[in-house]
Amino acid sequence: MTEPIPLNPDVLRWARECQHMSLEDVAARMKKDVALVESWERGEAYPTYVQLEKLAYDIYKRPLALFFFPEPPAEETIEQTFRTLPEFELDRIPARVRFLLRKARVLQLNLGELYDENNPANRKIIRDLRFSPSINAVEMASRVRDYLGVSLDRQLAWRSTDDAMKYWRDILEEVGVFVFKDTFNSTGKKKGPAEDCPISGFCLYDPEFPIIYVNNNKPKTRQIFTLFHELAHLLMHTGGVDTRHDDYIQHLSGDNKRIEVLCNRFAAEFLVPADDFRARSRGLVVDDNTLETLAGLYCVSRETILRRFLDQGRIDAAYYDSKVQQWAKELKKRGTSGGLHFPTRGTYLGVRYVEAVFRNYHQGRISVDQAADYLGDSTKNVPGMENWLFKRGATT
Repeated sequence: MTEPIPLNPDVLRWARECQHMSLEDVAARMKKDVALVESWERGEAYPTYVQLEKLAYDIYKRPLALFFFPEPPAEETIEQTFRTLPEFELDRIPARVRFLLRKARVLQLNLGELYDENNPANRKIIRDLRFSPSINAVEMASRVRDYLGVSLDRQLAWRSTDDAMKYWRDILEEVGVFVFKDTFNSTGKKKGPAEDCPISGFCLYDPEFPIIYVNNNKPKTRQIFTLFHELAHLLMHTGGVDTRHDDYIQHLSGDNKRIEVLCNRFAAEFLVPADDFRARSRGLVVDDNTLETLAGLYCVSRETILRRFLDQGRIDAAYYDSKVQQWAKELKKRGTSGGLHFPTRGTYLGVRYVEAVFRNYHQGRISVDQAADYLGDSTKNVPGMENWLFKRGATT
């Protein structure tokens, strides 16, 4: 790790300028002479791997793989990516999430390289379905469920939210939507309160490789809702963010407002169809036991069930708000626990992505160092990731 790593100096300079940092700023953070940093950007010298890690993660807040690009990437601004959000809501997006947004763009580019710019899915939902912001949520949910081929009876037969999350993720990836996960909390480590970050996920639209990125700190029930909130954005060819703060919607107008309202309504209708819910909840008292039972039945959050009762007029907004605040406080007290390295990395990247990396590796198209970059890991951990993949039953 002490050998210099050849890089395009234009990428190093681009990363620094994006952070609005001077050469002196970087040199001070690196505890090196400014002349050395300047020589890296002129291509006269190169940083070591350890130095590059510090540049990428600590200073420029960029994924390591980006520094191996042949040229600086053309990035959309965050305003262009999430065009339905007002400026004050964009300002609330934490630095950690902005980093993950850049990481997601790198993963999107990686997918193009690993799959020769051709999404391998036999069916592509983004190509086959597209909706306008004026469509009725019930009709949209019905058409998407028919396309995915998952009946409500099949959904109700799943035994746990873990099963539900796995099935929904697999089904979406089968129709061309790649799902990635990560911890969204401010430290980038899976510890501390689960509600550090109010954002549950986001999506990046692309006609070939659309991505949904899910906050793994959230409960599985919330992650499932996020999948379909973001799928709605993709089906309207927009990027989007799923956040617990939805007060910004009242500041939107036109299609932007219709899109955000529709995304929430679609996710709720898809996961808990109103007609079915009305029949099953008829005569039930709205209490904690009812909310827990119905949430378990549909494999969704209690908040989603509570919203259904609010839509029916069986509870008022004050009761709804009080329960949501109560559950949020309970969740903060629980915190989260860490996991083993390889299962965690595999869960974050997904079987299909990891499988594509090792397929390219065994075909001799990429080196072990490149495989490590694609996996966002060190070369010493590449065998462990392949062992994880083997245990999952995937083939390369």
